[in-house]
Amino acid sequence: MGDESPNTGRWTGAIQVRFPQHVMATHRFRGQGTVLVKREGLLELARFLKDEPPMRFDFLMDLTCVDYLTFGASPSSAPALATPSPLPYSMKPKPVQETWDRFVSHDACRFEVVYHLYSSTHHHRLRVKVPLSSADPVVDSLTGLWAAANWFEREVWDMFGIRFAGHPNLKRILMYESFQGHPLRKDYPVRKRQPLIGPVN
Repeated sequence: MGDESPNTGRWTGAIQVRFPQHVMATHRFRGQGTVLVKREGLLELARFLKDEPPMRFDFLMDLTCVDYLTFGASPSSAPALATPSPLPYSMKPKPVQETWDRFVSHDACRFEVVYHLYSSTHHHRLRVKVPLSSADPVVDSLTGLWAAANWFEREVWDMFGIRFAGHPNLKRILMYESFQGHPLRKDYPVRKRQPLIGPVN
C-alpha cells in the first residue's frame, strides 16, 4: 500500500531538512507521514511537494480543519485512547495505545488546517497540518496549485471560519449567505436561531 511506504520517514525527513525555518515537527504513525508547518511557509512547501520530482504530490485528496477548543477537557477527547487492533472477530482485540501529539499549545493554536496529499506517480501520501490561532485564523489559499482547493477551502471557511488569503471567491458553500457563525466550531451555540429560520412557537 502507498501509505505504508518504507520511504515515508525518508522524505518527511527531507522536507524538514529543506524547510527548517517552516517545519515545526514531523512524525509517522502506521506508515503515514505528517508534517506540521508554520502558515508563513505553507505556500512554498506546497509548491515544493507538488513540483519536486521525488515528491510529485499531484492530488489534493482532502482539506479540512480541526477545532481543539475542548481537546482533552473530557474523557471522550483525552489525549490518549486505547484502540483495538484490526483482528478477526473471533479473536480478542489487544489495545494499542495511541498518543495524539500536537506539538503546539492548544491555547495559542486553537485550529489546525489539515491537507491530505497523494502522489499518483509514486503512490505515497502525506498529511500537512498548519496550526492557527483563534485571533487570526488566516492561511494562504492553495487554489493556484490544486484546483480542488477551491471548494475545499470554501467549505472550511463556511464551517470553521478559517480565511484563505488569495482565494478567488471565498464565500459559503453549504450554509446560505446570511447564516451567522460557523457551525463546526466547538463554541457554536447549538440552539442558535438563524435568519431564515423563524421563531419557535
